[in-house]
Amino acid sequence: MRNRRLVMAAALVAAGVGLVPGIAQAAPGAGPDATQGTGGATYSSPAERTVVTGGAQGAKGKQGAQGTQGAQGKQGGQEKQGAQRKQGAQGKQGAQDASTSIHLTAHTDGARSIELRSHVIDFGAPALDVVVSWGDGTTDTYSLPAGGASDARDLKHRYTVLGTYDVKVTAKNAADGTEAVNELKFTTKGAEFTAHEPTRLLDTRAGVGAAKAKVGPRSSVALKVAGAAKVPAGATAVALNVTVTNTTGAGHVSVQSTKDRAEGAETSNVNFAAGQTVPNLVIEAIGEDGYVHLFNGGWEPVDLIADVTGYFAPAHANGWGALNPTRVVDTREGLGTAQGQVPGQGTFGVEIAGRAGVPKGATAVAVNLTATNPRSAGHLTAYPSGKAAPATSNVNFTAGQTVANSAVVPIGPDGKINVRNGGWDPADVVVDVVGYYTPESRSALVAHGIPYRLLDTRKDGWGWKAGPLKARTHFPMQLEADTTTPDVDGWVLNTTVTDTRGNGFLSVTPDPNFWSDYVNGTAVTPQRPVSSVLNWTKGATVANVAQTPGGKGGMIDLWNQGWEDTHLLVDLLAYYKTD
Repeated sequence: MRNRRLVMAAALVAAGVGLVPGIAQAAPGAGPDATQGTGGATYSSPAERTVVTGGAQGAKGKQGAQGTQGAQGKQGGQEKQGAQRKQGAQGKQGAQDASTSIHLTAHTDGARSIELRSHVIDFGAPALDVVVSWGDGTTDTYSLPAGGASDARDLKHRYTVLGTYDVKVTAKNAADGTEAVNELKFTTKGAEFTAHEPTRLLDTRAGVGAAKAKVGPRSSVALKVAGAAKVPAGATAVALNVTVTNTTGAGHVSVQSTKDRAEGAETSNVNFAAGQTVPNLVIEAIGEDGYVHLFNGGWEPVDLIADVTGYFAPAHANGWGALNPTRVVDTREGLGTAQGQVPGQGTFGVEIAGRAGVPKGATAVAVNLTATNPRSAGHLTAYPSGKAAPATSNVNFTAGQTVANSAVVPIGPDGKINVRNGGWDPADVVVDVVGYYTPESRSALVAHGIPYRLLDTRKDGWGWKAGPLKARTHFPMQLEADTTTPDVDGWVLNTTVTDTRGNGFLSVTPDPNFWSDYVNGTAVTPQRPVSSVLNWTKGATVANVAQTPGGKGGMIDLWNQGWEDTHLLVDLLAYYKTD
């Protein structure tokens, strides 16, 4: 991975460089490379075990669970070096014993790559030929000179297909035919998407997925995901719509792969006030035990609901396709459907496949779904055409409220999705497409493991002071180095506004400039978008997920579309990567 650092526009302030008009003048400190620390697993050979066969060592060549012990190789209390070394209970293996041992460790690098440390230790042997079998039918080779050596080298390989592979390293002594072998099992970090018909996994009001009881203050609930509701046991991440309801005080909900992480999280997924029902899309890694954990960070009990709409697994399925946010439905204008509010209990279809950059073969679409001008409380549900409306929801609203939520929606066989107004009175609906999933794409999800806070305008940062995001401005954030070939195809970000001083909405879009353009003062002001990620009213704290590509230089823009300043928080949940 290239040595990159996350850099933000406010670094220009610290450097005394003027910003172009309309860009925020204050922000928190820049952090490390946004793709580092992604919770990638480390793999090692079982018990550092090396098996030696062939040549003078014959069937006795197994060196036991402890492998070789370096140059002095203590075996059963006696130290013998080189060719005289005893091999545990099997005794001396003959004068030809080269005492070759292999130690392997591997780390996930990106979506499809492995970084392997192959450490071959040999004392007194002739030259060795080393073969690395990657488990997908391909090999790499290298040679070690005669005379004894301790050779540790890093090797990298990219898999075409995501999955689990048996990686084997063989060191062959050509002089006597002896082979030393060690291996490990490796699973790619990336995961591809499979759409799932919207299904309720958790409802503490009804005892679905957990006890029929509110989740207590500062308490968590464990939710079985992998192995439940046709989500396979091998799933490594999930798309959940998480809703908090029956709230009697303010608080937040954090969703993570383990109980400790959820209860100790410094980030949140859903924020709520007393009396509110609030949803948010969560894309989160699944724990090794198949569970995710939802933590009530408030001081009053709440009910929690979780609906699955898809899952990710390290296998060939559907990759991500990034799009600039595009509005495909606005009932206020008659865009994409009939003009006029959607009646209570009414449903309309939306042509998605083959429109707004979504290819015909797409299996699911990522959208931002907004309800506005509702005449009474209710909810919106998005689901694939050709199916009955599920008992799930994506957006909850009260009378007169404008509220948005992200959703991942399976596409029906006719290329459409349906949107249903679950309220009893009419409401306007807006749909913005932000991406899609298709079998033709190989851009896989890399879950961050632990959400990483990229931005918090309430806190001082690297060389500048805290301050809100100014009204009617955009904040350019660089997530990769100044590059013309970004490594990351799309970012999964949880965005939150707080300390809001008036009504407004947030937009997140790719930035058309390079970071060097801002440094040099040659950046052009991006066109103001019409799409929205979240909407807020004065005094509210509101969160929503944004899925967005970076621009040509790996940059995004965060737009405060309101007329008053607001504080903004951005947490990295995951990203999509081809390599």
